[in-house]
Amino acid sequence: MNHPYADDSLFPDRPETSPVVPIFARNPASNASNRSLDLALIGTYVPRKCGIATFTADVAEQLGHYHQEIATSVYAFDKGKSGLEYPSGVNRIDQDDRDAYIATARRINESAPDAVWLQHEFGIFGGPDGEMVCDLVDRIAAPLVITFHTVLSEPNANQRRIVEHLISRASRIMVMSVHGHELLVKLYKAPADRVAIIPHGAPDRPFGREADFKRVLGLGESNVLMTFGLLGPGKGLEHAISALPGIVSRHPDTIYRIVGATHPNLVAHEGEAYRERLIALAEQLGVAGHIQWDNRFLDTPELLDQLEACDIYLTPYPNLQQATSGTLSYAIALGKAVVATPYVHARELLADGVGVLVEPSSSKAIADAVNALLDDPDYLAATRRRAYAEGRKTIWPRFSDASAALVQSAAVQPPGEIPLSATPGLNGFLAMCDATGMLQHAIGIVPDRRHGYCLDDNARALILMNHAPAISPVDRLSWTSTFASFIQYAWNPDRNHFRNFMRFDRTWCEDEGSDDSNGRALWALGDTAEHSPFADMQDWARHLFDQTLHTLDGVESPRALAFGMIGACAVLRVEGRHAAAEALIHRGAGLLERLLTASRRPDWAWFETVLGYDNPRLPQALIEAGSVLGRSDWTDLGLDTLDWIAERQVAANGMFRPVGSESFGLDHGQMPFDQQPLEAQAAIEAALVAYIEQPAKRWADHATTAYRWFLGANDRGVILGDIASGRCRDGVTPRGVNANCGAESILAFQLGHVALQRLLADRRTTQCVGETLAEVDHEPAPSLAHS
Repeated sequence: MNHPYADDSLFPDRPETSPVVPIFARNPASNASNRSLDLALIGTYVPRKCGIATFTADVAEQLGHYHQEIATSVYAFDKGKSGLEYPSGVNRIDQDDRDAYIATARRINESAPDAVWLQHEFGIFGGPDGEMVCDLVDRIAAPLVITFHTVLSEPNANQRRIVEHLISRASRIMVMSVHGHELLVKLYKAPADRVAIIPHGAPDRPFGREADFKRVLGLGESNVLMTFGLLGPGKGLEHAISALPGIVSRHPDTIYRIVGATHPNLVAHEGEAYRERLIALAEQLGVAGHIQWDNRFLDTPELLDQLEACDIYLTPYPNLQQATSGTLSYAIALGKAVVATPYVHARELLADGVGVLVEPSSSKAIADAVNALLDDPDYLAATRRRAYAEGRKTIWPRFSDASAALVQSAAVQPPGEIPLSATPGLNGFLAMCDATGMLQHAIGIVPDRRHGYCLDDNARALILMNHAPAISPVDRLSWTSTFASFIQYAWNPDRNHFRNFMRFDRTWCEDEGSDDSNGRALWALGDTAEHSPFADMQDWARHLFDQTLHTLDGVESPRALAFGMIGACAVLRVEGRHAAAEALIHRGAGLLERLLTASRRPDWAWFETVLGYDNPRLPQALIEAGSVLGRSDWTDLGLDTLDWIAERQVAANGMFRPVGSESFGLDHGQMPFDQQPLEAQAAIEAALVAYIEQPAKRWADHATTAYRWFLGANDRGVILGDIASGRCRDGVTPRGVNANCGAESILAFQLGHVALQRLLADRRTTQCVGETLAEVDHEPAPSLAHS
């Protein structure tokens, strides 16, 4: 078997013709335009009787009308036994079934939408304060847009936790008021540049048709007041009814129309007791004959017809924190004079004479405001004209344009083409190195000395020096010696173990490092013994490998053993026979076999009941072990399990989606975030090992797909690997890129590129892949001849 590193080894897009220009700055939202887009829309939905359901249905309808380039699919939350019949194509979700949230996330991911738009209100999701919504958003891979219909100024601890968690997952956030924006930014610490204010949409109808619609409803020339929506104590209707005696005494030809069914939750709790109390109040005050009740939940067209018949619209809400009122938006858009208490939405929308604000819970204030309008027809007409003019800003065409722009800005834009052969520079790698070795972490692109060094990264850095192209022999030997010296100094013979973490002052943080770091050190030594271009360095590596091989005696960690097995396979390819290396391989392969037998089930062909990091290394170790020791059963197991994990790490849209770090410890589950470069590197190198053993197109395709993840073909469209400097960002999060450029990430990008070039340079790959790779401008990787 040949080793994978054999010697034939809202801003403009970056120009294709400048591969050496840094590309970190490319903004995935910069090309937001009217491109075709699939949108998953989540909320409640008609025929459920609630404002969110109406809003979600309006969004789907209006986007479909004004932005046909956006195709929506609807996911509707509902009570388990509501008995509601939803329109064809609507995906119903039981809001109290946690498993339904997980299944819905899987269904959405499998449909590969460009973006997901979630309508949030605490009461429409299951669990305390609707916390089950977190189970959904945590598993959604596509960029997430969230509309917060309620932003609480005094949340309880759990409500705050939920909102802050949702903010952490959102690519874009929508609120409908300035007040909501301020609360999210100041109280909940939402990034201000991610929060957009889009006022509630409203219908676009002609102005001044009251007489026509009054005639249809049999209202003649009456003065018509109106309130509509689901009835409940939060509407403040008792204050409006109490104001009627003062109104009808001066304007006896006045009718107050109260339109809407009682809220279903209130009906379930007390039946129609609230409505009956209001009726009794009207009778007690002697105004029952001036009130018309329409106890129905009306569809939007009929509701608008009834609203057109009114002169003055009342919203006497006692809750002054209400940030959104769809009914208020509708009334203003139709040019109605509005009398409202100063709740958040009313304060903003009715400013500058657009409507009339009154003292809350004051029937006298309501009566005085209504009488002032009815007393002065010119004042009433001017108020209505101002309302209609203001409403032009929120009519559905304007709302749809703003919503489409928001969704487009969140959606991942297709990455620009970057040649797969473009060799990453080494300046970013070298900036992380000094005379001691390679520093672990960075803040942005600046090395962070506070965290010092680790064996893991210096072992990887040594492997890079064995294979990186276009380095002068002098520089290669100098850096090879630096990293080799770190590994040598890390060995603690008193403990028969490598140390891992070193402070910046070159003192060790521990006497024994992790099993994984010890396995990775053996891997680097085996790789150096096989591939260093310097004979003296090969001899040093073989000697230290023999001296330290027993560091894994008694270790049962599958990854640590897999790393050690890969190093042992390299030694066997050099020496032919090596009893201790063979023993390690047999022990490691035996453990992996036993783990697979214990964990395998029809839908889970893996070594553990959980997924971790560096997952493809386990099958890679089996494939290499089977090749060097002639064990086809190991090779077959490795290929089968690699095929399984590879399939799980490719999204429905064909992009690489590495196992997210939030998956760690999750039994038989997989989360999409955070995505780390280490997993992409492992996928590329394991696919190359598999291809060498079994030259099939799928391995070449998988390696290419995984490498393109670095270049922007990922769930957030962010470029992680910078060709010019060779740096690499630390991963993909729900909100975009982790901007830090640590050693592990840089090395993953560099080594992933080296492995891919080995694959692309192989003549069999070109023949196998055909047009898939033949169209890519690539050259064979430079030869690294042994000196």
